Amino acid sequence: MARNSSVLSETKCLICGHDNEPDMLLCASCYAPMSIVQDARAQEREPKIVSVIGESNVGKTVYLGFLLDMLAHRAGAFEAIPKGAYSVDLQQNVIGHLARRSFPPKTPMEANQWYWAYYQVRREEADAPWVDLVMPDMAGESLAAEVSTPKTFRVIHSLLNKSKGLLLLVDAAAAANGSNQPDFFAMKMLSYVDSMFGGKHEEKIETPVSIVLCKADYCPECFDDPRSFVKANLNRVWNLCESRFANVEFFAASVVGSLGYATSLEDDTVAPVPLHTALRGVLEPFEWIIDQL
Repeated sequence: MARNSSVLSETKCLICGHDNEPDMLLCASCYAPMSIVQDARAQEREPKIVSVIGESNVGKTVYLGFLLDMLAHRAGAFEAIPKGAYSVDLQQNVIGHLARRSFPPKTPMEANQWYWAYYQVRREEADAPWVDLVMPDMAGESLAAEVSTPKTFRVIHSLLNKSKGLLLLVDAAAAANGSNQPDFFAMKMLSYVDSMFGGKHEEKIETPVSIVLCKADYCPECFDDPRSFVKANLNRVWNLCESRFANVEFFAASVVGSLGYATSLEDDTVAPVPLHTALRGVLEPFEWIIDQL
């Protein structure tokens, strides 16, 4: 097997392939951290990108932060090692805010302000292979802009094009309440991926996709049968998955156990307050993706 260090240049961005100056900290083209390239060269194997995608406010940052923290705690018999302090920033930010009963700030649209995580992961089994995973926390507004006008955000286009697996987060609570927005956004996202990989009509997309029904504590029937929930409440997504994606699975997940609401003396804004966390179904979509890689 070819050594990865002979393939990866010290200055070529792992995400978009742009040649950078040796002292650059971020790629000059897509703003991905160049430390990922240096860490990947040290491992001498090609890292696999798993992308967490979904619309704004669906909970991508909280989901990814808790997923990384569960891996760090060896949940599900996984052993996980962060490569570089930057890989810990996201989970620290999320865990810290929830411990103070507040949600983390929205992820900025600017790619140079995103959190990136590079983890080595493997199951705690003899001879289980290590998998190098790169997982960025992308802003929902940036994803929406890229889906609407492809290549607006070159870093998103490059990331999804190189992704070996996708976790598509969908707001199950909104869908259960009759909103068609989650169905339409997920459909746009999958259509974008379909166009990107662009096979012939009779060839389905092989990239594994986990459809994660978030905020499922508001509609507990999701946990009993996520497939039936998607078929009934996100029928456009169900039909597109059936037609174009060969490797799809459906999961339900929830993070926040209960919410309170608070106002300030200065204005009438009502803010949600997470009173406690009750993780359910967070690890399973990731486990399934790992088994498909």
